[in-house]
Amino acid sequence: MADTQYLHWPFFAPHHARFASTLDAWAAEHVDAASAPEANGRNVDDRCRHYVRVLGEGGWLRHAVAGQAYGGASDVIDTRAVCLARETLARHDALLDFAFAMQGLGSGAISLAGTHEQRVRYLPRVAGGEAIAAFALSEPDAGSDVAALQCAATVHADHVLLNGEKTWISNGGIADFYVVFARTGDAPGARGISAFVVDADTPGLEVAERLDVMAPHPLARLRFTDCRVPLRARIGASGEGFKIAMRTLDVFRTSVAAAALGMARRALDEALARTTSRRLFGGVLSDLQLTQASLAQMAITIDSAALLTYRAAWQRDQGRPVTREAAMAKYAATEGAQQVIDAAVQLWGGLGVLHDMPVERLYREIRALRIYEGASEVQQLIIARELLRETASAGAAPAPST
Repeated sequence: MADTQYLHWPFFAPHHARFASTLDAWAAEHVDAASAPEANGRNVDDRCRHYVRVLGEGGWLRHAVAGQAYGGASDVIDTRAVCLARETLARHDALLDFAFAMQGLGSGAISLAGTHEQRVRYLPRVAGGEAIAAFALSEPDAGSDVAALQCAATVHADHVLLNGEKTWISNGGIADFYVVFARTGDAPGARGISAFVVDADTPGLEVAERLDVMAPHPLARLRFTDCRVPLRARIGASGEGFKIAMRTLDVFRTSVAAAALGMARRALDEALARTTSRRLFGGVLSDLQLTQASLAQMAITIDSAALLTYRAAWQRDQGRPVTREAAMAKYAATEGAQQVIDAAVQLWGGLGVLHDMPVERLYREIRALRIYEGASEVQQLIIARELLRETASAGAAPAPST
């Protein structure tokens, strides 16, 4: 069982601790150990659909959408609850976390900026696990540089025609609808992007390719060919798509850090279990000072990342800007989790690299988190630019007195 003392930090209200404890018990019951051998990619679509359904039935997906009138747990997304959910679920099964997270990310633009009709049509089904959502932003030549996307939306009187491609789309191929960001030509760069909700069965939308990655998840490349979408499917005003995408990512980027924390905590649990039971040199592995140093560093890395993660979550829930804080959290947690998991594999020795051992699965699962929703290098750029912007707005700092 992972250390839960952090739930008593001042970032949380009492109901957050109860939420995390209840979800942990639920996840332990619903994660099917027999599904572990399928981590090589077999039936991953069916497992994901199953997890979305049971998360919805359990009432957990209500926390991933906003608006009690639309099936949400509250009118505003509780960032701390989302982060606690992702940390807890990721510790049990990374695909379970994926299923939860993509319901929130895929419908986030509708929660934040959708019309009443859009919210009524999509959000209750997302919250109930009856419809699978997807967030279609990345393109073959527009990943980290979102403003460079080229998928075009040609506006007509009552509809738009979408033409272009999207790639690395999570839930691609199994989603019931996609929130698609496309260039409408209102202005150059980021100001010329709009957002649309597109049902998966819309003519002109096809799954061009399923993408097979090292830690299997439903991923696809999408192609739009004169895909006709009614103008009422636009989310927000024309040209506001980039802002909507960034607002959505600001909510869920911190939760990526939380998912990394969950994986890191599971790795530490596995390392502790292994080192306290593996006998050698007349004792156990944990007797060795080098082992103890490694365990200590793992714990320090996890707590450091957790402080940054839940500071960012708390700050957003207070209505404060979180661009820099979310970037710090994602960078520290994902990079740190990679280090913790690598150390756990090392402590497990030869068993640690056997396919489908817990630490081997974590080793594959964590790698993508350092890339998606803003690679680590992009997070560093965001942090530095925020610092420089704040410095410029404050004017030149006075020289320290001697």
